[in-house]
Amino acid sequence: MAADRSAARRSSPTAPPSGRALTSSGAGRGSAELDRIIHDRIRLGIVSALAAAPTLTFIELRTILGTTDGNLSVHARKLEDAGYVACTKSFEARVPRTEYRLTSEGKAALERYLSHMEDLIRIVKSSEPGAGGE
Repeated sequence: MAADRSAARRSSPTAPPSGRALTSSGAGRGSAELDRIIHDRIRLGIVSALAAAPTLTFIELRTILGTTDGNLSVHARKLEDAGYVACTKSFEARVPRTEYRLTSEGKAALERYLSHMEDLIRIVKSSEPGAGGE
């Protein structure tokens, strides 16, 4: 049983069962691996929320995601550094206003990520007993 667990740890979490190939659905990062930048729960929430709205403020994102200022700030910065999110800082009645928007690179990365997840779901469903996959 311990050997089974260690073998499972060595295998890729995105490796398809039964030796079926999983093709990458996008360019740029180019591998069949999940985009680790987007895969984090908070970062996926940020890009998903921004995909549904042209722009969102820091406060709006914090409310939507139910996270802390520090947590949101760290994750938004990582997305910004990757070129997935653009940040604009301004003042409104002397109050700082931080606004985010999804870049075209961020939109493409989200589309690749979603396509990859759909591929994984399709592979898992087709390998279920009685699914006609084997």
